[in-house]
Parts: sequence; structure tokens; C-alpha cells
Amino acid sequence: MSSPLDLADAHPGPAFTVTLDGREIEALPGQTVAAALWTAGVTSWRTTRGEGRPRGVFCGIGVCFDCLVAVNDRSGQRACLVPVTPGDVIRTQEGTGRDE
Repeated sequence: MSSPLDLADAHPGPAFTVTLDGREIEALPGQTVAAALWTAGVTSWRTTRGEGRPRGVFCGIGVCFDCLVAVNDRSGQRACLVPVTPGDVIRTQEGTGRDE
């Protein structure tokens, strides 16, 4: 079975680690936070304020704000737009994260 990397004939640099709520996750250069989380099997990393419904990537292009996450103590970051870098500390958040 071919992977997306095989199909695209991609040759990314070496993997590195980031953390999501203290859990180590492997990421590749060029991935967004959302792509790294998806690859690790994480599909939800935010809950809505009112009813606590899970959210993750919806539009994938930074329009909908469903994928908000805290990266290196900056809440409200759109995971689909933020490139992941070695050692990033990612935290799930509730709502927009502005009240943290």
C-alpha cells in the first residue's frame, strides 16, 4: 500500500518531536500543526465553549477557525496554517482560548 509520501515522491527531512498536552508526537519538516496531529491519529484538539463539542480541522485553509490550538503559549492559533517546528509545545484548548 502506498503512502501519500510515496505517491507524491516526497523526501522530507528527518522527523522531529513536538508535544501535545505532554504527549510526544513525531512531525516532519513542512507539516502544519494540523497535519502532524492528524498523522499521529489526533482528529480533535479543541472543544466549543457552550457544549464542549470536539473540533479539529474543518476547512483546512484558515477560514473557519475550528482548528484553534495553543502553540508555545499562544492560544487561538489556526493549526491548519501554523508550520510545526522542532520542540513546539501544543495544547488543546476550550473555545477560542482568549480567556486563558
